[in-house]
Amino acid sequence: MAKTGKRLRNAYHELDRNRFHPLNDAIRIVKSGATAKFDETVEIAMNLGVDPRHADQMVRGTVVLPNGTGKSVRVAVFARGQKADDARTAGAEIVGAEDLAEQIQGGTINFDRCIASPDMMGIVGKLGKILGPRGLMPNPKLGTVTPNVVEAVKTAKAGNIQFRVERKGIVHAGVGKASFTDEALQENILAFVGAVNRAKPSGAKGTYIEKISLSSTMGPGLKLDVAPLLAALPAVAA
Repeated sequence: MAKTGKRLRNAYHELDRNRFHPLNDAIRIVKSGATAKFDETVEIAMNLGVDPRHADQMVRGTVVLPNGTGKSVRVAVFARGQKADDARTAGAEIVGAEDLAEQIQGGTINFDRCIASPDMMGIVGKLGKILGPRGLMPNPKLGTVTPNVVEAVKTAKAGNIQFRVERKGIVHAGVGKASFTDEALQENILAFVGAVNRAKPSGAKGTYIEKISLSSTMGPGLKLDVAPLLAALPAVAA
């Protein structure tokens, strides 16, 4: 079992772990506690009332964070001809077809997002066992299998993130950096929570969003007051 470091123990000691915080207070506390020597990521975790073992309770989707993620995203694109040229122009770092598939099969995966034009799926489909577990498999439902590779590359670069519920009903993501303004983080968080809320599956019963917590990479998690947060969604992420 991993030990909790002294720095994190001290941070928890200063907090009331049973308190539910308004979003603006939580952001302020998380930012003030992000004292590592790098720009920590602000992370959100949502406990959902779903059982993803059932197909009608799976939660997944994408959302473009209005203020980006603060992270440089490396994009790989499976395309040929003019689409390949367009993808490079749009900013894709890696573009290829059979050659790119061979690199991936050889263990070289130096990208954060994978996009494919539909005619490439005969090649990409063989990579499912490699890309799937890493969350990198192109999927038309997520907009990463598309004839418009230019728009997909630009969207990925602009702060588009994918989310998918884990086995225990948790969705988590990075929603910005500690260096972001409070307002930028709040906008990103509301956009993310709104996207997850809209992705509620048909099979979900009872309370859908049960708990939400916020933390920085090296900091403790804070519980958010869920009801007022959800009440703020219609005007921001309807």
